[in-house]
Parts: sequence; C-alpha cells; structure tokens
Amino acid sequence: MLYQPDNTRYDGQMPYRRVGHSGIELPAISLGLWQNFGGVDVYETGRALLRRAFDRGVTHFDLANCYGPPAGSTEENFGRWMAQDFKPFRDELIVSSKAGWPMWPGPYGGPSGSRKHLIASCEQSLRRMGLDYVDIFYSHRVDPDTPLEETMGALAQLHRQGKALYIGISSYSPELTRKAAKILADERVPLFIHQPNYSMLNRRIENGLLSTLDALGTGCIAFSPLAQGLLTSKYISNTAVEDSRATRGTSLRQSMLSEDNLGRIRALNQIAARRGQTLAQMAIAWALRDPRITSALIGARTVAQLDDSLDAVKRLDFTADELAQIDRYAQDGDVDIWKVSSQIEG
Repeated sequence: MLYQPDNTRYDGQMPYRRVGHSGIELPAISLGLWQNFGGVDVYETGRALLRRAFDRGVTHFDLANCYGPPAGSTEENFGRWMAQDFKPFRDELIVSSKAGWPMWPGPYGGPSGSRKHLIASCEQSLRRMGLDYVDIFYSHRVDPDTPLEETMGALAQLHRQGKALYIGISSYSPELTRKAAKILADERVPLFIHQPNYSMLNRRIENGLLSTLDALGTGCIAFSPLAQGLLTSKYISNTAVEDSRATRGTSLRQSMLSEDNLGRIRALNQIAARRGQTLAQMAIAWALRDPRITSALIGARTVAQLDDSLDAVKRLDFTADELAQIDRYAQDGDVDIWKVSSQIEG
C-alpha cells in the first residue's frame, strides 16, 4: 500500500530547535539507524519504524556508512525505504551520514580521516541510499594519523560540490573542535553540528565542549541519551533481558551492569515515576533540558519503544528540585559505553 504520512505530523507534537547560528531546525528527537536497521534485521520492522517516526514529526534520520551489520547494509535498506516510501518527501527530510571507521579492505578503507577515505565513503553512501546529496556529512572519528587540515579539507570539498549541504564532526574534543571550525571557516564552510555521546551516565561534554559549541555557533546532537539502553526499565531488575545489547555483546559491555550503575538507575527511575514518565522519557528530556542541545538522537527496536521515547517531548520541563535530585545520581561512573569493533558506535 502506498505510504501516506500523517497529515498532523507538523501540528505541534514535535518541537523543533535551531542548529547553532544556522537557518535549519531539527526535531528535538531524531532517529538514529545505528542498530536494528541492517541486513540481519527484519526489513519491514525498520520500515515501520521510519514511517512511525515521520508520522510523529521526526524529520531527521541519522546514518553512517558502517552501520549494519554487515557494514553498509543499513544505508542500502534506507535507500529502498526512500524509494518505496519517502521519495516524495525528500525535501522534508534531513538525512545524515558519516565516515571514518573501517569499511573496506586495504590502506584506504579505514579507520581513516584521509581525503581519499572521506570522499570515496561519501560517494559510496550516496550510491547505497540512492541520493544526490546528504544534508549532513560527518567526520565520524578523530584520526590522529591524518592532518586535521586534510580531514576538514575533504569535508569542505564535499560541501562545495553540493554532495553535503552541511558539515559535522563527531566525538571531537573541545580543542580539536575549535581547530576544525577555524580550518572550515578559512574554507568559508561553517561547522554546522557536533555529535557527541551525552547522557545522565556520561556528562563529559559539560566540561568544555558545550560552551565551545555555543561560542562557535555550532549545533549539538547528543547520541546515546539512553546510554545504550541502560537508562530504561530494561535493566532495573539486575538481569539483562534476552537479546539486549549487553547479552548480545555488541555495543554495550556486560560490565556496564555494575551494582553502582544499577543502583543509580533505580534511583533515577523512581524520580521519573514521580514525574509521570518512564525512565527513558526522563533521560531524553533531561538531555534536552540544556538549550545548547539541538536534538537527542535515539534508536528503537519496536514501534512501541519508539513511541515511548518520542513521548518524552510531552514533558520537557524540570523543577529546580527535580534537577537537584537527578544530579545526585546522574554522574559519570562505570560507563565505558563502547565495545569498539568493526561495527561502529555513534
């Protein structure tokens, strides 16, 4: 059946926030396709998730060349979903992709921030997705072996060619962010957005990065606001549920389920309950409490899970007392989120 999106999708259910000093707004919650949309996943489930997100005002879909598994398969699936459902609505969408992690054999396939790798990666991503351009193209990682001038120069080249309307970086330090922005500015290309890891269990960007982005006029989209599922009811019982990320051993380490983490998660869950929210909803709302956060980037495995997360926008306000209570438990702890492998994070 031909997909007809909900006519009420822009009737106020999803707030939009301006990206830095740009003319673009993003939905307060964006959908990331890091997991559950690849070649090993159920195709129609991914399709249903994209449809539901768009029906609820989510206009930003975030991908990367390495998402799958296998790597590249998420972009291939997305290309099919675009052709089947979203082609008439391309101008309503912000589609992003990234490059920098391993993708193909040989010295140019990554991990790399070289001009060769980034340009080739963008071309491959466009072919997989059947697009003429991406709205945002990111340097997915810092490459210490490539001069920053080369990495930013490659992004500026893609921008000039119209293959990337906006340029972003992910997981760069404040110092490197400032240097990247200066190099891009010399190329007359703004640093549009930064995508860092940010959640109640990982607050490191509050120590310099957020103020740096604010000073630069650069947006910030936070990935993993649910700390890879830790900030949900899933793990509160101290037992990792079947087929969770911890039990699958993919992106979340089993050691993350430490008693310290679980104790703090249980306390946060009680605060959320008093607010009339699920823990996931409060975690997303908390990430968005800072106006310097443009959007929270979430994943989803089911439509019900997606709906629960999107309902976070129904209650974004916090009292000073609630924030003080949350601060007792929302701290960096045993949160080595990433289990780095060829299937990439963020």
